[in-house]
Amino acid sequence: MNILWLQSAGCGGCTMSLLCAESPSLIDLFHGAGLEFLWHPSLSEATGAEVRRLLDAIEAGEQQLDILCVEGAIARGPRGTGRYHMLAGTGRSMLDWVESLAPLARHVVAVGTCATYGGVTSAGDNPSDAAGLQYEGSHAGAVLPATFRDKAGLPVINISGCPVHPDWVTETLMLLAAGALGPEDLDQYARPRFFADNLVHHACTKNEFYEYKASAEELSQMGCMMEHLGCIGTQAVGDCNIRLWNGEGSCTRAGYPCINCTAPEFEEPGHGFTETPKFAGIPVGLPTDMPKAWFMALASLSKRATPRRVAENAVADRVIVPPSVKSRKHD
Repeated sequence: MNILWLQSAGCGGCTMSLLCAESPSLIDLFHGAGLEFLWHPSLSEATGAEVRRLLDAIEAGEQQLDILCVEGAIARGPRGTGRYHMLAGTGRSMLDWVESLAPLARHVVAVGTCATYGGVTSAGDNPSDAAGLQYEGSHAGAVLPATFRDKAGLPVINISGCPVHPDWVTETLMLLAAGALGPEDLDQYARPRFFADNLVHHACTKNEFYEYKASAEELSQMGCMMEHLGCIGTQAVGDCNIRLWNGEGSCTRAGYPCINCTAPEFEEPGHGFTETPKFAGIPVGLPTDMPKAWFMALASLSKRATPRRVAENAVADRVIVPPSVKSRKHD
């Protein structure tokens, strides 16, 4: 299957992340899966007239298009013309090209939260009127209508993340190539469930601190960052702490709170990313599926039961109190 990759309004970070695919590398993986780029603006040699001829051939039906990947939000301004972002050399806006090519593709994939929901590109006053392919924030219907479906009956597949994990992209593309991704494999925001059925909280190395509600008070401390430092890994979808970045890392493992970058409208939480909004001392955002009364009861009990080792290490930048060694009883 072939892939046409367009880069729209964004930072290009999802392509940079994709290049970190390893074991196998991106090129080896694509070769083994029978995937190839028709064109990628950062990775392909073709440019200028050659690319224009390719786009014209796709539009004319002379070149089959299996997968259209779009990275970055689509700038619809000014006044719906899309002319804030012209595809160089074509005389046409990226908005126009996406509206023309999407119905011709066998599958359409939005790569990164800008392409899926608007993301950082649409933050603030959004002067460029940027939006995702099929979602504007959490609302369905944007550049493409909410009713859009590809030739296989799928909506735009939203591989959200800022940036995306490279494996989320490669696994999605391989599933499409194998014909193994159906409507039942996407969640309510059209994210592939192989990563969206997990929470960032799963396998977080700070889980012992979370269980005892032993909280860090400043960045770089070892404790749980939910209570004071804005971490919402208990609400954010993603297998970031299971499928590690570069084989060894994640945001929370690096000591920074999860900001739920796979979700629509994560870019404007209404408070600082490292702040936890509270009401009467209780975090406003509670863990997924956790009733408020239960959380309060469990938090109170957990804090009372916190071992000294966990409490002291939570507000330290390294292990201060090591685990005690159980002595074996001898007959």
